[in-house]
Amino acid sequence: MKSLNQPTFSHVAAAFLFSVTTLLALPSLANSQLPIIEGYAQQAKKLDQGFVKFSPERGHSLFSTRHGMGKPETPSCTSCHTKSPLNFGRTRAGKEIAPMAVSKTPDRFTQLKKVEKWFRRNCKSVLGRICTPIEKGDFLTFMMTQ
Repeated sequence: MKSLNQPTFSHVAAAFLFSVTTLLALPSLANSQLPIIEGYAQQAKKLDQGFVKFSPERGHSLFSTRHGMGKPETPSCTSCHTKSPLNFGRTRAGKEIAPMAVSKTPDRFTQLKKVEKWFRRNCKSVLGRICTPIEKGDFLTFMMTQ
């Protein structure tokens, strides 16, 4: 008689299949940001003929700099999102915000409508204006490297 604690071949096979399926899904989640970034690249090329590619370094600078041109209570992205995009943040009302880094929140930045909503709201709050396509692409490129 088999012990209930010993895995059967079907249990091992199911666990293996689940693991492989999960691993295969992760790159596709990361790649789901690419159409949004490509759209920003097309917009950037229309605005600046010299545009070549997005920069994670410029994205990091946008994220971490105290701009001071928007609302006084949100001088930088880090005001709510902490200095590390790998960490959970907090809204001014105290609500928890999932990490900005794609490695921690793989489904972040996958829906253009949501991405645009948050860029519109947060760029106005931090920068006092709408972000440019280059700033958006740089920001997303940085978050994809985290």
